[in-house]
Amino acid sequence: LSISAVQWLCNADKKSHSPPKRLYRFFSTLYTALARGSRAVLQLYPENSEQLELITAQAMRAGFTGGMVVDYPNSAKAKKFFLCLFVGVSGTLPKGLGTKCADGEETYQAKFTNERTRFRNTKGKPVKKSRDWILEKKERRRRQGKEVRADTKYTGRKRRPLF
Repeated sequence: LSISAVQWLCNADKKSHSPPKRLYRFFSTLYTALARGSRAVLQLYPENSEQLELITAQAMRAGFTGGMVVDYPNSAKAKKFFLCLFVGVSGTLPKGLGTKCADGEETYQAKFTNERTRFRNTKGKPVKKSRDWILEKKERRRRQGKEVRADTKYTGRKRRPLF
């Protein structure tokens, strides 16, 4: 989704165009497309506070929960607006970058809550030729009744060159 797409919905080029109706239609179709518990984050640059209020009001009217997160609110060039939308269960809004923390220092790094799953591709299967892939393959062959060597601490290790 283009950054300017949401702002484009706020334009009224003709008399027949209604920005609140356009935004409501966009957010209601987005709401129906997302599953319960999912999130959508849209980056936008509103022209003024009225446009920002219009966008958030129509999103909330469509059924979303959430709000705005601003990165570097005191900067003129680096300021970014993110509309964080939650479907169903409302989550906690992340802190914006460059904002003051409780202990007085500024945060310049995003904090992530979920740990990264190591060596998994997008479909949830382990990466080919990795130790996890080899162990799964051996287990599959055992279930098929085929003869497979035992799993040891050397299973899946790289063979180093001799010299």
